[in-house]
Formats: sequence, structure tokens, C-alpha cells
Amino acid sequence: MSAVLHPPGDAAADAYWMREALILAERAERDFDEIPVGAILVGADGERLGDGWNYNIASHDPSAHAEIMAMREGGKRLRNHRLVGCTLYVTLEPCAMCAMAIVHARVARVVYAAADPKTGAAGSVFDLLADPRHNHRVVVEGGVLAEESGRRLTNYFRAKRGKPPL
Repeated sequence: MSAVLHPPGDAAADAYWMREALILAERAERDFDEIPVGAILVGADGERLGDGWNYNIASHDPSAHAEIMAMREGGKRLRNHRLVGCTLYVTLEPCAMCAMAIVHARVARVVYAAADPKTGAAGSVFDLLADPRHNHRVVVEGGVLAEESGRRLTNYFRAKRGKPPL
């Protein structure tokens, strides 16, 4: 975990944490041949609380998405199922499963890189994080280092289909 505190909320800190999440996405692909998605949970004070990367294929666990893994680690570290005041950085827009876990955990803010036009639940297909029917809403910011994250995802799937990278 990082000893240097980078409180979330400004563009420089958001870019810093997204670069760290991209390193975890790279690890998912390189070490586990998983879809390259990484996530980092950061406390309001800038403390790195949880790391996650996609691990659902290797672990035979359909819930082991990067966001869930980072929130699990953060919850254990905080000794609380509520992640109040935390920011979750993720390299791909959360799906519906992850979005609802984020809402139930009371995460304050989600910052994502690439939008997901097929299953995104932070505004692309669904907008579960801001749905007024929930008793908790999450601040959402998308597009931080989106091009880099999108290229990594595109090249992963191109390689699976035997095509050269872009």
C-alpha cells in the first residue's frame, strides 16, 4: 500500500490513482489472463485502502470483479462494511452488480476511465449510482485516462481474436 497520501478530488490526484489502477489492470491480464480491469479504493484522507483487479475467471467467482475485490479489501482494512467517504477508482465503468455493491457500501465517489457502452451502470446503459430511488447516491466522474484504458481493453480482446494490437 502507498505510504504517500493523495487525497482524492482534484484532477492530479484522480490521474495519479487511475494510473495506479491501470497497473492493476495490467496485472490482471499479465498474471491471470483476465479482462484488464483494475480498481483502487481510497479513503477521504488519501490512504490507499484496497486494491482489486478482475479475478472472476481464475477464481471461478462471478462476483470477483475489480471493484468488488478492492471494496472487500477496504472493508477488511476499515473493519466495516460501510466505505463512507471513500473514492473508488476503476479503469472501466462499473457493471450493474458492482454499481449496486458500491451503493450498498456507501462509497462517496466513483471515478472511472473507459465507458462501457454494453453494460455500463454509471450512465452509459443504466444509471444505478445516481438513481433517486436509492437512499444513497454516488458522485460519478468518468473519462479519467479513458483512452489508455480503452486501448488496453480493445487490445486484450483483439489478441483473444488473433488480431494485432492497435
